[in-house]
Amino acid sequence: MGSKRTSMDKPGLHALPTVRDRFSFLYLERCTINRQDGAITVTDARGTVHVPAASLGVLMLGPGSTISHRAIELIGDTATSVIWVGERGVRYYAHGQPLTHSAHLLIRQAELVSNTRSRIAVARHMYQLRFPDEDVSKLSMQQLRGREGARIRAVYRKVSQDTGVHWKGRVYNPNDFGGSDAVNMALSAAHACLYGVVHSVIVALGCSPGLGFIHTGHERSFVYDIADLYKAELTIPIAFQVAAEQPKDIGGTTRRRVRDAIADGRILETVVRDIRALLLDKEEAQDERLDVNIVRLWDDRTGAVAHGVSYGKRLDEDDEGLEEGYGNLLEERS
Repeated sequence: MGSKRTSMDKPGLHALPTVRDRFSFLYLERCTINRQDGAITVTDARGTVHVPAASLGVLMLGPGSTISHRAIELIGDTATSVIWVGERGVRYYAHGQPLTHSAHLLIRQAELVSNTRSRIAVARHMYQLRFPDEDVSKLSMQQLRGREGARIRAVYRKVSQDTGVHWKGRVYNPNDFGGSDAVNMALSAAHACLYGVVHSVIVALGCSPGLGFIHTGHERSFVYDIADLYKAELTIPIAFQVAAEQPKDIGGTTRRRVRDAIADGRILETVVRDIRALLLDKEEAQDERLDVNIVRLWDDRTGAVAHGVSYGKRLDEDDEGLEEGYGNLLEERS
């Protein structure tokens, strides 16, 4: 006999907290996750704690974590994203349901990246975030890459001088973490943390990690686009500071330092705000409500029509011929 099921009505999306109001990300490892009423329970050798599921933005499951079907059911009902990650959240393996049920941001992302003019406009917007005091609206992609390269070289020179860490360039082998010098190892670890966090936000919002505007051809192109916005202020200074301290475990120390730097959730709010600003117009970007759960049918004339309507039987006077065509097509398929 299984345990008695405790029911809980699924909340409407309008009642769920916004991304900003949820307490961002919860990382768990080496524990068992279950459900009790409207909370998930987390049990390890120290005991059990209860976490209200609706207060979570993203649940990050690390090594040694076991989660029950009941817990996943609750997490799905509260639109919390689940991310399976490596130790300390550094490596990204898979994700569950996004925070939003709407494909609005994904559709907008696909529209923008599929048109050369709009793609360049978004890329310029990304670079504008790096150069707030400059006008980049007329620069080509080649000019933008040149400006960004000069900016990053200047950042490296400055943090090198500030920390006393010798800098001879970004040299690393992704398959050999220990094959480079201390600062390059710290940079690799710091950037991996940032990529994991940004990837989590992207999928939580329902966007595609692979549809990049500056980077292209990789399954995480959009992740690299967004992460590059924050390296100069976040991961590069941390990596040089760790390298200057010369700890025995450079990777572990760097990961903990990045974790502590983003613990207040501000970087998560910034990523959400920047993605919305890049993909939406100003009015839409300022609306922080979750998009409602609406399914519509695509229409080549009006863009979309209502779902759940028998169009073969309900004829509209203005579109009688079109509706008859829909009806005939449905009859042919049946």
